[in-house]
Amino acid sequence: MSRVDSGQPLQYPIPGAKALEAPAEWAELRERCPVARVRLPSGDEASLVTRYDDVRAVLSDRRFSRLLNAGDAARLVDSESGGLFNSEMANILPQGGEGHQRWRRMISGWFTVKRVSALRPGIMAMAEQLVDEMVAHGGPTDLKAALGFPLPVWVICDLLGVPDADRDRFAYWSDTLLNLTRYTDEEVRAAQAQFVEYMGAHVAAARAEPGEDLLGTLTVATDPDGRRMSDAELVATGQALLVAGHETTANMIGKMMGMLLADRRRWEQLVADPSLVRTAVEEVLRFDADPGIGVPRYLDEEIEIGDARLPRGTTVMCSMGAANRDESVFDEAGEMKLSRSPNAHLAFGAGAHSCLGQALARTELQAVLEVLLRRLPLLELAVPVEDLERIEGLAVGGLREVPVRW
Repeated sequence: MSRVDSGQPLQYPIPGAKALEAPAEWAELRERCPVARVRLPSGDEASLVTRYDDVRAVLSDRRFSRLLNAGDAARLVDSESGGLFNSEMANILPQGGEGHQRWRRMISGWFTVKRVSALRPGIMAMAEQLVDEMVAHGGPTDLKAALGFPLPVWVICDLLGVPDADRDRFAYWSDTLLNLTRYTDEEVRAAQAQFVEYMGAHVAAARAEPGEDLLGTLTVATDPDGRRMSDAELVATGQALLVAGHETTANMIGKMMGMLLADRRRWEQLVADPSLVRTAVEEVLRFDADPGIGVPRYLDEEIEIGDARLPRGTTVMCSMGAANRDESVFDEAGEMKLSRSPNAHLAFGAGAHSCLGQALARTELQAVLEVLLRRLPLLELAVPVEDLERIEGLAVGGLREVPVRW
């Protein structure tokens, strides 16, 4: 009997049989149980939506909030800290309504396509430097550790005006917030406290002498009502940008290269035609079989999704990975087509809470791919694809290592 038909809540997240394979249950759920009961790592139950139209509707509907600290909201993890989902950042920054939109408007100017395009030469130079170091070190090497992990934290630290010497500390703080099981409550609380202390000093210095970086600009910026961000909001903003912009992109770089090198024809197609880089990045984002735990939403009123009526107090998990494999929306959804266009995937969410930094993430992924195609056209996996392993316990999915040679 399929686990979908067992009548019991599915354990969630649902792993695929292999690191780069989508769980078989995704297709079964979309077809027979598009709003399913699942049991979260905490032991609490939630409702899982897997069809494209349903996921998009939930993410776009303002009645589905991010108030995950509500008394009857499901806990994602069985811990006191809760990591990202119960951090100081989550409690300080407005999670919905006009307050959230006001916050987004104040920082959105830093993540426009035009602004990110201006950052592109610097990102390309960072990627070139990291590939230089990787080549000098020699192969085989872990591409994720050598390139995927450091590049996004360099970019975020540059945006925030953080000194290069503190990059490793930022990477650790990001990891503790996004990991659901790797660290103890004490380690997570200590990391959060260290980050808040560090960013508090950084914000104070920016207030005293505002620079041209993002936080320096925000110390003097005002919203339409003439209000400036408080120190606590600035610290939380720095934390939010680090978490959203580092570990997610670092893991996506690793998965992107794992997917492209797993089938040699994909890599050779790109080597032969580098103009496909942009559509290939979008297809990688759509095809991602391990996007993580998904996006949680909380219902503070009864709502109907498809044929299911969900009561007030329900926590809904949106599986963008399952939605992105929906055959009713994507032709040959189970196939990776590097020239696919249009490609309206939901990797960055939808609606008022869609990923603010998606233009930056796309630029980083494109930069990495362009540099590797040009510099290392003979790049290949140094282990059988079956030996690639997932990282367990992350809120965002990833591969433990991506061993390569050239």
